[in-house]
Amino acid sequence: MIEMIGYLGSALVVVSMLMSSVVKLRVINTIGSGIFAAYALMIHSYPTALMNGFLIGINVYNLIKLTQIDRNYDLVEGAQGESLLRYLLDYYREDIRTYFPDFSAGNGADRVYVVCCNGNPAGVLLGTDNGQGTLRVLLDYSTPTYRDCSIGAYLYSKLPSKGVHTLVFAGKETKAHAAYLTKMGFVKENGAYTKSLN
Repeated sequence: MIEMIGYLGSALVVVSMLMSSVVKLRVINTIGSGIFAAYALMIHSYPTALMNGFLIGINVYNLIKLTQIDRNYDLVEGAQGESLLRYLLDYYREDIRTYFPDFSAGNGADRVYVVCCNGNPAGVLLGTDNGQGTLRVLLDYSTPTYRDCSIGAYLYSKLPSKGVHTLVFAGKETKAHAAYLTKMGFVKENGAYTKSLN
């Protein structure tokens, strides 16, 4: 029975290394390290328990850093057709289709925002201005590495200063994207998701 605990901890540590999301990696690694540390204490392997204790501390420290949104993120206004935007949309094309199956790069967006984390592009918001502070969202995408780093919360906190006070998403939704919209406070009405940023 004790060995099964060790196997479980080891398995979780290995699985964590397969995660593309930094947050998921650290959360699963923390749980696995905690279980493995308990196993090490049971078999009196104190160096192994100490090492896993340090791993837990490192993971917790980095998870706290990831939640400090404003310190890491920057909002950059762009324009349709820019080289960097074209590159991002092409590079992540398949992943974008997973969440936005009817998205097309030639969508006529007149608002382009790129969120960067420590200088690295981490998310893209494309939309059309419907007037009176309403933005029709065509794409609200976070790259896999930064998907759980609260890019949406950061972005939505900055948009009012750009004159955007209401977001509307009326495109074809996937289950994962619908869950994200609900989590971020969008309300579904008449087939469209709406969020007030005031």
